Amino acid sequence: MKKSILITLTFLLVSGFVVQAQQTVRIGYVDMEYILQNVPEYQEASAQLEKKVQQWKTEIETELQRVDKMKQDLANERPLLTNELIKDREDEIKFEEKKILDYQQKRFGPNGDFITQKLQLVKPVQDQVFVAVQEIAKNRNYDLIFDKSADVVTLFAADRLDVSDQVLRSITRASNRKELETRQEKRELIRQEAKTVEEDAVLSEREQLQQERKQEREALLEKRRQERDSIRNAKKEEAERRRETILKERQRKKDSIAKAREEIRNN
Repeated sequence: MKKSILITLTFLLVSGFVVQAQQTVRIGYVDMEYILQNVPEYQEASAQLEKKVQQWKTEIETELQRVDKMKQDLANERPLLTNELIKDREDEIKFEEKKILDYQQKRFGPNGDFITQKLQLVKPVQDQVFVAVQEIAKNRNYDLIFDKSADVVTLFAADRLDVSDQVLRSITRASNRKELETRQEKRELIRQEAKTVEEDAVLSEREQLQQERKQEREALLEKRRQERDSIRNAKKEEAERRRETILKERQRKKDSIAKAREEIRNN
């Protein structure tokens, strides 16, 4: 029902924008899950919550094992116990099981610690996203920006409509502002924030071009080094061949002289 209402509202909004005569409609979207995955503060807090969750699960598992042992002990000792003692032990087991169930609800129930703390983690980021989206919509003249990861069923969304990275950039800059201490850093931040998306793209293209040129220079230097090494190795091999030839020729002469002397002695 909720999804149907959201789809209907979205359709009406988009339809309302489209029918405006000769007016270009700018629509964008954010992926909240993607943003959360790229906000360091949220990831750190989420990791801490996960440690708590594992601790809670361990506690529950330990208690369940303890109750299972109580049941097993009762089963083994039942023939030796009176009905009254058996009833007392069964009541004790039921009491312990209820304690475990209450603890599970306290930690993982609909209003439990996990849900509550998870919402507390997400809310600050959601607030930052809301502010960033408002600024982007105002500065970039967007008519509609929706959350792709929400209950609205999105059958297709072009990547060019995704403003998640712009939101992340805004959140990061806002976080950096809080950490800056010197005036020079503040001036640099203001200069960075003054850049438009187009300027960021030009800068990125320039950096990529510089990187490509650097790689070309390095490749050329590597090629020249290999050529020098090849020439050096070729000269070295040629010198080695000449040396072997000379040594062989000397040995041949020695062998010839020695043979001639041997023939003279024999005659």
